Amino acid sequence: MIRATYAVTLLAILTLVGCSTSGREVRSDVTPATAAPFDIVRAVVMLQGEDVIFRMEVRDGAGGDTPRATGALEGSRVYAYLWPTTLDTAAVGFEAGQGILALAVTSHPDFDDAPDGRRNRDVWHTHWLVLVPDEACGPTGLKVRDIPQGATPRVPRTWPGLALLVDSPDLPPTFVGSAVEVRVPRDAVDGVAGMRFDGITAAFRVSADLDAPLLCMTDVFDVASGDLRVWVDGAR
Repeated sequence: MIRATYAVTLLAILTLVGCSTSGREVRSDVTPATAAPFDIVRAVVMLQGEDVIFRMEVRDGAGGDTPRATGALEGSRVYAYLWPTTLDTAAVGFEAGQGILALAVTSHPDFDDAPDGRRNRDVWHTHWLVLVPDEACGPTGLKVRDIPQGATPRVPRTWPGLALLVDSPDLPPTFVGSAVEVRVPRDAVDGVAGMRFDGITAAFRVSADLDAPLLCMTDVFDVASGDLRVWVDGAR
């Protein structure tokens, strides 16, 4: 359930400046009705030396809840900690202007999507996702952008070969108590200065027929700023 308990506008969310350790945060009130591993308390992006650190703090037990395995790709679920950003999609190797570029830490026990064919379904792992609106995805209105059959868009070197604008960089997330953190080399992402961001916990579902939309955001557990529509409407 989306809640609007923290009064912060998108324009005030983040402006990173070029010093050795800097950043901003989005704080969010506790909501007991939201499962503790997905109840966002604080989302942070900060520069630290040569890295950009994406950090999300929840009420308790970050990473402690994962989707139930179904034994099939079709209709399977994906849980995610997401940092949607105002970075252009070209910042990590996609074509420019393709949608909302989001860093995501995901769990999906029914399929692998490592770029080299390795098994990664058993661990939380990191992606860059390109999110776009699609009314076919229901109330959330967001999906990972599909690659139409026969299309050959520019994708990052670590694209896993799925028919989606998704990247699978080797950036292992770290879970410590109530926080999940990803450390991204600063030279691996362009345009960080001036970037704005939010924090979202959500579930996606693979389509039952593996047709587009292939991966819809079906459930939003929490939004740090309280307003998912800012992102959906801004991407239209």
